[in-house]
Amino acid sequence: MWRPGAEGSGWRAAEVRARPQRIPVLVAREHAPDARRRLQDRVAIVTGAASGIGRAIAVRFAGEGARVVIADRDRDSAEAVAAEIGGHAVPTDVTRAGEVGQLFAGVLASHGRLDVLVNSAGIGKLGGLLEATDEAWHETLAVNLTGVFLCARAAARAMSPARAGKIINIASVVGVIGFPGRVAYCASKAGVLGLTKAMALDCAAFNVQVNAICPGPVLTPMTSARFSDPETLAEKLLEIPLRRLGQPDDIASAAAFLASADADWITGHALVVDGGMSVD
Repeated sequence: MWRPGAEGSGWRAAEVRARPQRIPVLVAREHAPDARRRLQDRVAIVTGAASGIGRAIAVRFAGEGARVVIADRDRDSAEAVAAEIGGHAVPTDVTRAGEVGQLFAGVLASHGRLDVLVNSAGIGKLGGLLEATDEAWHETLAVNLTGVFLCARAAARAMSPARAGKIINIASVVGVIGFPGRVAYCASKAGVLGLTKAMALDCAAFNVQVNAICPGPVLTPMTSARFSDPETLAEKLLEIPLRRLGQPDDIASAAAFLASADADWITGHALVVDGGMSVD
């Protein structure tokens, strides 16, 4: 695995600090609609789409022709995104099976089918093994892992009669390599990777592909406070061979690919999008 300060890297912390990075504006970069409109008329649910990575995915999907349903417990922000992209917002807490059931039943009633689910809802509680509270542990796993299970199960049930569909789970590079001080978050995202593989095998019989995306450090409203500190940013950039933070649209591009027919023979895969941070 690549580590900062490796011989031949040509970088030193002092050199990075001498080139202060300005934090970009916290909005997803608008991506020009794909000329092929790979997702034309596809019906997609994106959870956690009121901001950050989920919002960028919803914007990208709409730009490629999809009919997008924004599922988020932040009603006002979800409705704002839906209005922006011409989609529909459904306030949903993904930890509540009843609300998840209503979400999917409503989509099937309105659209007659479901083609794509993106599980992007997530939280990032801090705390290492010695500091993590029971409350933080249970809340993190409820949103980041149980929420993925509940939504994916409902999606698979909706997609199986049509024998087609895509389920995309937003995991994290820390689910692959681990990270200190975030025991619940790392465990939840590692769980998503295991769940993705199991679901891919279960869903293969009815031609539904299930994959995960593992983002590295991405600049979102959830991470902006941490990366606004120049020292913290400089140290983080040393861990990323491409020397920049990810943008939400970097992840949206990967999601659009996995949601399209271009990825019809890919399932059970964890696509790492991290600027080279986890390269062995």
